Amino acid sequence: MGAMQACNVPVCELGEGIFWHPERGSFCWFDILGKKLYEQVNDGPVRVIDCPGNASAAARIDEKRLVVAVDDGLHILDMESKHWERYLDVEADNSVTRSNDSRVHPSGSFWFGTMGWNSEQGAGSIYHISQGKLQLIYSNITIPNATCFTQDGTIGYFTDSLEGTVWRVKLDPNTGLPVSDREVFLTFEKGQGVPDGALVDADGNFWIALWGGYKVAAYRPDGSKLTEFSASASNVSCPVFGGENCSELRATTALEHLDEAERAKQPDGGKVFRAQTSYRGQVEAMYKL
Repeated sequence: MGAMQACNVPVCELGEGIFWHPERGSFCWFDILGKKLYEQVNDGPVRVIDCPGNASAAARIDEKRLVVAVDDGLHILDMESKHWERYLDVEADNSVTRSNDSRVHPSGSFWFGTMGWNSEQGAGSIYHISQGKLQLIYSNITIPNATCFTQDGTIGYFTDSLEGTVWRVKLDPNTGLPVSDREVFLTFEKGQGVPDGALVDADGNFWIALWGGYKVAAYRPDGSKLTEFSASASNVSCPVFGGENCSELRATTALEHLDEAERAKQPDGGKVFRAQTSYRGQVEAMYKL
């Protein structure tokens, strides 16, 4: 059990998709609705990059470049020049949907989630992308989230947030494609918080942000509770480990759906939160073009 503290960073309306960039020594995250990418080294100044749309998640290609999930598909960003290049359309002709939770698999493939702008029932999907080739793996999902993988690439996790269920599925470690039916891993009851972004640490433990739950909670591979880290903001959206020894926990939060009174009670809402821990995250693979 522990508590996270707010970082001195800009407030996001919908903070999401935080990741650790080991080559740059930085934490990076998005404000989906603000169309911004933020980057911070330690407690230093926050660098801001404007996005070409509502970007939500990214994976490293190399030290300078990212592949970024935007509302019309994947784009490539050069972080030094801030130049964007369109890479792959995903539901670009569907005005109902945008990108949401996405993550790179240890094989170098990418799971890309879509959802309705207004969380339309069943409008979302999860796609598998490998070297520019697109394959639908799950459809009829309302809000895909919690996409993450064990370090050996044999297990994947994901959720449909509105259902409150986290699923686990066996994967081909060489491709990141499912090789079994999904099975229930965790179920969250109303009042516990809505399952949002997640990660698997170096020991195989599953860490998940609970939207409306003021926390990041961690579970062992058998589903038993390991620990939790609280925040003073209700809408915790996405966790990551990074920093020295990959042991610093950070998490994005959001103000979206909070009225003026609720916002006033959460002066640090929309900021990134952090805590030093005794746990260790895994360094994610790079996406293979």
